[in-house]
Amino acid sequence: MPDAAVEYSHVGYAYPVPGVDGTRAKEALRDVSLRVGVGERLGVLGPNGGGKSTLLKLTLGLLPVQQGDVRVFGMTPRDAARAGLIGYVPQRATCELAFPLSCRQVVRMGATLRAKWWEGVSDAHRAGAEQALALVGALDWAEAPIGRVSGGQFQRVMIARALAGGPRLLLLDEPTIGIDVAGQRQFADLLGRLHAELGLTVIVVSHDIRTVAAGCDHVACLSRTLHSHSTPEGLTPRVLAEVFRHDVAAVFGDVHVDAHAASACHDPSHAHSHPSARRSEPGAGREGGAL
Repeated sequence: MPDAAVEYSHVGYAYPVPGVDGTRAKEALRDVSLRVGVGERLGVLGPNGGGKSTLLKLTLGLLPVQQGDVRVFGMTPRDAARAGLIGYVPQRATCELAFPLSCRQVVRMGATLRAKWWEGVSDAHRAGAEQALALVGALDWAEAPIGRVSGGQFQRVMIARALAGGPRLLLLDEPTIGIDVAGQRQFADLLGRLHAELGLTVIVVSHDIRTVAAGCDHVACLSRTLHSHSTPEGLTPRVLAEVFRHDVAAVFGDVHVDAHAASACHDPSHAHSHPSARRSEPGAGREGGAL
C-alpha cells in the first residue's frame, strides 16, 4: 500500500471561457503540489471561486488533469473511483431532497454503485448500508423520507451513503452548510470517530475555518494556488488575509496584503496534533438541525 493517499504534483487547471474575441482560459488552479498521507485528515480552506471545487473534481476524476499529475493511492483518480476507493459527500442538493426515497434507500444506493444493473440489491449491499447507517448514528430515522429530515440528519445520511461502498478516501464538499455551531461540533466529533474506527483518509473542503480547524490534522489554504500547508494552530492572520483577500475586496475594495512566505509550509512533515480544544462536547443544535 502506498504511503500517500493523494498526491498533487504541480497541478494546474483552466476553464475555457467563450467571448467576443474568441475563447480564453480562466485559471482555476496554478502549480498546486500537496501530499496527503494515508490516514490523514486534511482541510482545504479557501474562498468561493478559489479552486476548491476544481481540486475535488480532479481528485474524483470528473475533470481531466491539464497540467501536472494527480494520484490516488498510486492510481489515476478515475481508476481509484472505479475501484471503489473514493467516497464523496457533495453539498446539500435540493434535487435529492425531492426524491421519494427513505434515508435507508438513499444509503443503499451508495452500497450498489459498482454493482451491475441486473444484480439488484444483495444481502451484502443491505448489510453494508445498515453498517454505514449505524456508524453515523442514523438508524433511528432510516425509514424517514430523505426530504423531511433536518440538515444535520441529512448530512449524516449522505456520509453513510459515501461509506456504504467501503472507500478508503472520504471527500466532503462544504459539509456543514446549513448546520449551526453545535452541529458543527458534532460533525467534528463524528468525523474523528469515523477516522479512528475505519482508518479513513479524509479531505474536507470548506470556506469555513471552524469546519476545517475542528476536525482536521492539517489545513491547506487554497486560493488558486497553495498559500499554506500547516496544522490548524499554524494558521496566521496574514495567511488568512491573503487567502480571503478577494472576498474582503468585494466589500471594502482591494487591499494590499504582504504575501506569506509559504514555501516552508509546503513541507508535509508537520506533526499531526490533536489538541483538546478541538474535542468539544456535542450539543443539540436547532438551526438546520443538530448533526
